[in-house]
Amino acid sequence: MIALSFSNILEINSAYRAVWQAPSNIALVKYWGKKALQQPVNASLSMTLSKAASKTSVEVRPSEQRTISFSFEGKQKPEFIPKIDQFFKRIENYCPWINRAAFTIKSENTFPHSAGIASSASSMAALALALTDIDEQLNPGKGDEDFLMKASFLARLASGSASRSVYGGYSVWGLHPEFSRSSDTYAIGYEKIHPVFESFHDDVLITDSQPKAVSSTAGHGLMNNHPFLEGRIAQADKNIRELATALQDGDLNRFIEITENEALTLHGLMMSSEKSFMLIKPTTLAIIKAVRNFRKQSDVPVCFTLDAGPNVHLLYPDKAKEKVQQFIKDELLQYCENQFYLEDITGAGPKKQESYDA
Repeated sequence: MIALSFSNILEINSAYRAVWQAPSNIALVKYWGKKALQQPVNASLSMTLSKAASKTSVEVRPSEQRTISFSFEGKQKPEFIPKIDQFFKRIENYCPWINRAAFTIKSENTFPHSAGIASSASSMAALALALTDIDEQLNPGKGDEDFLMKASFLARLASGSASRSVYGGYSVWGLHPEFSRSSDTYAIGYEKIHPVFESFHDDVLITDSQPKAVSSTAGHGLMNNHPFLEGRIAQADKNIRELATALQDGDLNRFIEITENEALTLHGLMMSSEKSFMLIKPTTLAIIKAVRNFRKQSDVPVCFTLDAGPNVHLLYPDKAKEKVQQFIKDELLQYCENQFYLEDITGAGPKKQESYDA
């Protein structure tokens, strides 16, 4: 593991500000289950999105003790402050200056809440990037790579999937022998990507916008004593190795096989937990069946993946865009809530902003 260097400054003596926009991501090889503090039981590999993002402004000024003001899309949201404060407690050993600072945090999303896209990944990545930026202002670091690893390290302590959202393209989080710089404590970018995967689409079909009956945190906890835990770890290790090869070689068929297998395995693990639960809906299954039938009949390389919820992510290369989007309109919109879906594509990663309002 690479040693990361944070500042040792105990308190600030003037005001600082940083604004970052960070994307969400969709895991292709899923992580399900945690060990230690926000560390995964298996490595994961994800694709960063482009349009689905969070923008966060962090302003700090000297204070005798830490205070937090948080607003989301222009409205004060004090109910979110305990989660932010818990995150700050986890990182205070790395950024001790946060204990003697008054924070004004503003955030907004480019996508609707409960849209089947991980808002915690983008929002916590944006917050971690802004904090890393301020830490760098206090004590300039080693360069861009170290900056992103530091941001990923901090983001992980807020939300595991957020660790992957500090990179563009594809990223890996979790220690794996195939990736020399990989770690359970931060994600790394994966750059051996065939051109066909550089502009890959992810259209999110919204089948149910209601909050999940079981939180991801509770679901991860159920893996601790899961009867299939060891088998799942072995499966994920194999799948991430083979998916990395498929991404490098441009092997769409193997990509489809692994991605769909991972999606169904995730929900299979939920359904086979000791306290089992089911997040997929009849409309989810109807879409899966329709996608597989369409692929078989048309030979168009389109596949599905699922997050820990009922909404379906439809993945396909740019060359298939016209046929897939016509398929969505002709056959899949009937399963979408209010005939609503989101279009996205592989993204370039976070962006530093000059101002929050720009």
